[in-house]
Amino acid sequence: MATKANKPSKPAGNATKTATAVASHYETLIVEIRDSIALIALARPEVHNAFNDTLIAELDRALRTLDADDNVRAVVLLGHGKSFCAGADLNWMKRMAGYAPSENLADAMAMANMLKTLRNLSKPTIARVHGAAYGGGVGLVACCDIAIAAPDATFSLSEVKLGLIPATISPYVVEAIGVRHARRFFLTAERFSAAEAFRIGLVHDLAAPAELDAKINELLGSLLQAGPKAQAAAKDLIRAVAHQPIDEHMIGDTAERIAWIRGSPEGREGVASFLDKRYAAWVPAALKAD
Repeated sequence: MATKANKPSKPAGNATKTATAVASHYETLIVEIRDSIALIALARPEVHNAFNDTLIAELDRALRTLDADDNVRAVVLLGHGKSFCAGADLNWMKRMAGYAPSENLADAMAMANMLKTLRNLSKPTIARVHGAAYGGGVGLVACCDIAIAAPDATFSLSEVKLGLIPATISPYVVEAIGVRHARRFFLTAERFSAAEAFRIGLVHDLAAPAELDAKINELLGSLLQAGPKAQAAAKDLIRAVAHQPIDEHMIGDTAERIAWIRGSPEGREGVASFLDKRYAAWVPAALKAD
């Protein structure tokens, strides 16, 4: 699906089989649309895909553009080169040291808004993690709906070593790993393995480097068989019910949501295709052929 070795390559498997469209108007990213799958590669390999202000702005713009494209069904986030994302760029951090308070706040808000855009994307998102995922890179992993890592990937919430805190990524990381694990890794800044990331819930599965793309293709095949509007509604449903009391408001809200989607064109098509024992209209032809 996403990459071969350490750089983007053609998708494999059932998820996408036809020609690749390339959308490249970015300095720090490589964005490709292969059939209905968008691949966003962080493309600063010389600094292990570390964040700077340009990457943050371009990633936010790319995500918003893809979210508005009805032809895109899912987004895969990956790293070009040896690492997924090694956190903040040192030269960028040097510049920030001289920022006025208002500039520092604006810079932090740009990062916070980009993470919010990724987390709230209406399309399913998959993080393909290899090499280093440090600091903000862990935040990207936590913001994605699904995260698959190579066994040799390493992780660190390294901010306190620099006298900083993982502030903008914290809502998503704590949601992914829980308060108890956050209290350890936020405070120690220690590196931890892909196996540990799997154990604490940061990543969903591990796959050997040679099998990483096949695993992601398998997930994409499942994602493409689901209704796209139902997936967007399901993501919104999770945000609405997570960590909320099960009270009359929630009960009424969930009932309204299922009643609405049952009567929607996609809901009607989904039920009809099931009863007719046929593929739903949204399933790509390549999957129907298999």
